[in-house]
Amino acid sequence: MMILPYVLGICLVMICISMLLCLVRLVFGPSIVDRLLALDTLFLNATGLVIVLGVYWATTQLFEGALLIAMLGFVSTVALARYFTTGHVID
Repeated sequence: MMILPYVLGICLVMICISMLLCLVRLVFGPSIVDRLLALDTLFLNATGLVIVLGVYWATTQLFEGALLIAMLGFVSTVALARYFTTGHVID
């Protein structure tokens, strides 16, 4: 009995729910720090979603996309945090 597709399906549903909750926090966050953390968490969830889909579809091509999403998320979070603290990104 193959249980892996069911577990991956449950993981996909849970990640999508988590992304929805992060999107709500991103839109209705009380402060800019909450919105920035929600954006960072949304990038992490998107990376996890792409990885789980890569395992579910049994392909290795999605893992490069997950790496790109993770790098873009890190750079954008650092740039936005710097902009919100100092007012500019590059000195």
